This record gives sequence, structure tokens and C-alpha cells, in this order.
Amino acid sequence: MEIPHHADHAEPTRAQSAAFFAKSRLLIGWRWCRDARRPVRRQPKADTLRGCRPAGSAGSALWTQISPAEFPLTAGKVQNLRAACRILDGVEVPAGEIFGFWKQLGRTTRQAGFTEGRELRSGCMVPALGGGLCQLSGLMHAAALAAGLEILERHAHSRTPPGGPMPDELDATIFWNYVDLRFRAPFAWRLETRLTATDLVVTIRQAGGAPPVAPREMESGRPARAAAEGDCLTCGVTSCFRHPSANRERGEAHGHTAWLLESCWPEFDAWCRKHTHPGDRWQTPLDGRRWRKPNYAWTPPDGAEIRHATWETLRRSWHQRRLPLQGAARQNFLLDAQRRLAADFAKRLDPAARHLVISQSLLPHLWQAGHLGGRTFDVLLSRWPLAELHARLDEAFSRHPESDTLADFRADSQLVEAEAEALAAAARVVTPHRALAAGFGLRAILLDWTMQAAQPLRPPPAGTPKWFFPASPLGRKGIHEIASAVLETGGELLILGHASEGGVGALGKIPHRHAAAGELADCAALVLPAWIEHEPRLALRALAMGIPVIASRACGLPRHDLLTETDAGDAAALAAAMRRRLAAVPA
Repeated sequence: MEIPHHADHAEPTRAQSAAFFAKSRLLIGWRWCRDARRPVRRQPKADTLRGCRPAGSAGSALWTQISPAEFPLTAGKVQNLRAACRILDGVEVPAGEIFGFWKQLGRTTRQAGFTEGRELRSGCMVPALGGGLCQLSGLMHAAALAAGLEILERHAHSRTPPGGPMPDELDATIFWNYVDLRFRAPFAWRLETRLTATDLVVTIRQAGGAPPVAPREMESGRPARAAAEGDCLTCGVTSCFRHPSANRERGEAHGHTAWLLESCWPEFDAWCRKHTHPGDRWQTPLDGRRWRKPNYAWTPPDGAEIRHATWETLRRSWHQRRLPLQGAARQNFLLDAQRRLAADFAKRLDPAARHLVISQSLLPHLWQAGHLGGRTFDVLLSRWPLAELHARLDEAFSRHPESDTLADFRADSQLVEAEAEALAAAARVVTPHRALAAGFGLRAILLDWTMQAAQPLRPPPAGTPKWFFPASPLGRKGIHEIASAVLETGGELLILGHASEGGVGALGKIPHRHAAAGELADCAALVLPAWIEHEPRLALRALAMGIPVIASRACGLPRHDLLTETDAGDAAALAAAMRRRLAAVPA
């Protein structure tokens, strides 16, 4: 549908465009010379005022033009706001110092993450690199006024953009570098620029500031003249020299879903395939089938575009082989590798990706870097959130202070907070892990674990009972509890993994040895009293084989006739369950 141009708006010409370009370059040079005599300092990011009360706040909607024709430039605008907020959020300005919008932001380049968005020029909404930042500058100006900052420089639009949220007295436009926005205050203050899925919110905090102020939704003013409705893609003036270029480069679009995936679980793979639509884009570490890496063997459906971060994944694999099986060095490396992979994926995110599906390991890094602002997203939940994981490890360590692995590593507090914020903002979390899903209520989509058809209960061989422990003898897997229980019930403990820790005194008092997965069939039960267990594949196999499983609720197993659940750390309940299993075995 064509949107008519305003009658009072003259069609722009190439000569006018050339004259504007020349004039703007002269003004840019003039501003450089002026600022060289009176330089404005770039302010650093800090956390000193992070917890202070907001003194001024303003917000407005992001997605105001989302018809298929106008969506491409609107998505570009949101991407530019996303890139700018990554730079500006968290800046703290000392008392008496000048804050300059362009000094702080720098030039809008593609290398910095900016793209073409909607920009008001000569009465038209045209494609421009960095277009759409006036929404941010206007909200910053409104928040600064509410916070009592001194406005040193502010320029209003010559025309009001379609759907513009700012009344005349709050409006503030910017144009590199001579149309600037500058503030100063007699007190130190902090700037926060945040994108939710639907809104842009700017908050200014100050130490000992005023009581909290709710974000102000701006109402449109009544300017003398308004800009043309729509943008270059919909204005209908096909004779304009800008119009053909815009149409060739930007077809109609509705947006798509981007799937940012790391470790492949069969449950996640099936769910992602089922919910992918034509035109969606998948990003995975590498082609797991080609490289024979089952951990990355995602199977995107036909019609989905797929890209791989092969080089980054091979680099991680090469370094990972040289790390110890356990310890802080390994965990630090894995977190950094996940950050690098998330950054690699983010480089290829299209601004038109309005919805994301994200593997949990990538989530906090994408959130910290600001790539999730202005988007909705779901999370493939594969482990406890870091805050809960730390709490569980702390509880286990309080009971087993002799362990040298329960307290050897904790993630950075900022990463923990970032993940908590991102999970709170997620639309849905998807997981087959029953214990993980329980913490998210109605937002959780609980998948069925992938299991083979169950066989009848299999009695164990006669003789000394054997208990199968499908993990390395580590504190977080419950080795202290099972060693204590076997000491009480008797039998031999078969241990699968080879990473180990010290301080497991009871383990030296019971018969135990390392075993292979094939010996599971010879055991009375699989026992896994873990504090932390995210992917209990061998326990699922045991249930399918008709072998009883005694496990903690933290393992997240499905309800099953052969499953007995206990609380993590409850060695007495574990021993009682193992005794009941022995009592049920025919003599």
C-alpha cells in the first residue's frame, strides 16, 4: 500500500543532496576546530553509582513501524540503538564534567555494529548509516531535564518524524558531529540506556538523588510541519532519486528467528527442527556430522540457512585437550571460549532477527554485550543457572569441607548477574530436565527425555551386589554420599569416570574400582546422588534396560516405576533406598 506524501513537502533533488553533503562537511570541520580549542573528555564506564536512585527517566516504544515494507529500516534503527546502548550504558560522569553525545559514542561505523536505519533528512525518512539514534538522544534529553542537569547544547528537529514521541520542549536531534547533545551537572551522575523487547529506556542516576521516577512515556507534540509519512520504502514517490536504490536493496520483510546453538542434545534438536520456519537462520559451532562430532550434530530442516563457527570451535577443541580434567583453569577457559563463540555468532546476527533461540551457555555473554536488546528470546536450558549452581556447591561444601573440588571455582559475579537478568527477561525456557524446569513455572517448556522403549525389571546376578556410579568420583556428583551409603549397605562400587578429588575418606573403606559402561547390566542399581547433574544419559539408559535407578531429584529424571529419588546430600535416605533394592532381590 502506498502512503501519500505531504502536500507541503517538495521532492528532494540530487543537487540538494550534493549541497547538503558539502555543507555538512564544512560544518563537521568547523566543529572539529572548535572542539580542539575546548575539548570534551570521553567519560569512562563504572559501577560507583549503579545502585543509586534514578533522578530522571524516560522511555518510548521501539517497534513503531513494522509493516512488511517499513520493517527493514525499522529493524536497522533498532540495531543502531542496540549498538549505541552497548557503548553508552554505564557511563558515569563526575561533577562539573561535560558529557557530549558524539564524544562518548564516536562515529557510527559498520565496524562498531551500526547499519542503515531511518533518518529524517530534508523532510524525508531516508536510509542512513546510524539512522534512528534521535530516539535515543531525545530520551536522554528528557531524562536529563527530569534529573536537573544543565543542558549545554540541544537541537530540535526541523520537522517531526512520523510517530515521533517527543513534544517540542523535549525533542533533541543529533547529526555527526556538529549537531550535538551536551549536559553538565554539579553532581556526579550515571547514564543507563537499556533496550527491552519492546522499549528503549534511558535512566539517569545520582548519589543521594531524588526518589525513584517512573519512565516517562512521551506524547507527541503539535509541530507546525510534519515529515512525510513512512520512509523511502513506502512513500510512493517513485520519481525521487533515492527511491529505486532503497527498493533494490531492501525488500519487504517480517523478520525471522535466529537460532544460536552450542551443545546438541537430541531433545533440543528435535524441538528446534519442529519450530523452525522457512527463512530462519541457524548458527552452530561446526557441522557435527561432517566432522563426526555428535556434540555438535544439529540437523536444521530444509529452508533454514545455517552457518558455522568452525575455526573458533576447532581452536577451542585444540586448547581444551591440553587442560586438566577438573579445576578452575578448565572452567575459566570454557567460560572464555563460550564468550568468544557468542561474539562470533553475534557478528552474523541480522538486524531483522527479532526473535532468538539461544543455548544457555551463550546467554550471559550475549546479554552482557547488549545483543539481546529489542528482541524476544527463548533459552535452551541445559544446566542450573549460575546463581543456583553456586548455591548448591556452597551447600555441598559446607557438608564436605574436606573436598578440594566443591569450592575450587566460582564464576565472576557480573556474569552471574547477567545470566540472572537474561533468564528473567526470556520469553520461555526449554528443557527436558524436570528439576530445572520447576524453577521457571509457566515459562518452562518441559520436553520428554529421549529414551529407548523400557524393558521389564531385570534382577541382578547373584553374589556380592554391585552399585554403578555413572560419573567421576567428585563431590558435586555425590561421591561422599554414595561412599557412606555403600559402607553401610555393603557391596562393590563401580565408578565410571576418571577425574578425581581428595578427601573422600569413606571411599578408601569400601570395595571400588573403575568400570566401563557395559558393566551396568551386572549391577543391582545405578546410583547417582548428585548435587549437580545436567544430562543423566546413563541413568536414562538404565531405566530403559530395566535396571533400577536411585538418584537425587537434582538429576531431573522423568517419573518412572524403576526410579527412586532422594534429596541431594541425604546419605541416610540413599542408604535406605539401596537396602530396599537389596531386599527386593529374590534369594
